[in-house]
Amino acid sequence: MILFPNCKINLGLHVTNKRPDGFHDLETVFYPLPVNDALEAITHSELQFESSGIPVPGNAADNLCLKAFHLLKQDFPQLPALHIHLHKHIPIGAGLGGGSADAAFMLRLIDQKFQLGLTEAALLVYAAQLGSDCPFFIINKPCFATGRGEIIEPLTLDLSGYSFMLVHPGIHVNTGWAFKQLTPKAPAYALKEIIGQPVTTWKDVLVNDFEEAVFAAHPAIGKIKEQLYAAGAVYSAMSGSGSAVLGIFPKNKIADILWDASYRVFTIR
Repeated sequence: MILFPNCKINLGLHVTNKRPDGFHDLETVFYPLPVNDALEAITHSELQFESSGIPVPGNAADNLCLKAFHLLKQDFPQLPALHIHLHKHIPIGAGLGGGSADAAFMLRLIDQKFQLGLTEAALLVYAAQLGSDCPFFIINKPCFATGRGEIIEPLTLDLSGYSFMLVHPGIHVNTGWAFKQLTPKAPAYALKEIIGQPVTTWKDVLVNDFEEAVFAAHPAIGKIKEQLYAAGAVYSAMSGSGSAVLGIFPKNKIADILWDASYRVFTIR
């Protein structure tokens, strides 16, 4: 069986509180976009994991896809071993949620392949054990997220009348470092109210709290945002803690932009 985990973008991102457990409370809107990995699993004599495409850092045994398998195996010991192949296309460490998507889609794949009959609520519980962003990819529709990102509320938000450009400059922004640069505070504007307004009104009020510090440390990322606006984007922002930057354009009106040859650029028309 093969599934195609997709990425997400953040529309607005506020860090509102430092929690006693060391994590931060935040609020954001997750929106799915069709930039995809490919995740395939077949029954095998022993559990194996391999990847292709963008190199996946770290020990393969620690991959979230394997962690998803082991998590379900605890409650469903009858699950057979799998040969898992992940083709990585979503940039890593870009604020696009690729690793979280892979983990959530692994849960969905196993549920479907072996007809476990898991409800969405059950899948959300499993996903939350794998990572803060993972529950979003179970629902995989526009959502307002709070807590660490795991408390999600579906939203009516349809941006199909726009085109998107995602630009990843290949710069690694350490998430822990990024959080340390912020002083948590209540947002100046109510995020859900802003999202309900026309996209053309978002520019000065729908903000990502990480941008100021990240742009100061990595001016090239801020420059991407400037270039997207100069090319006609109606809204642009960094996704997550970076380093990918999104631009929302009028439908089919994405201008040709001469990017650095090392950048990875995705257009969704």
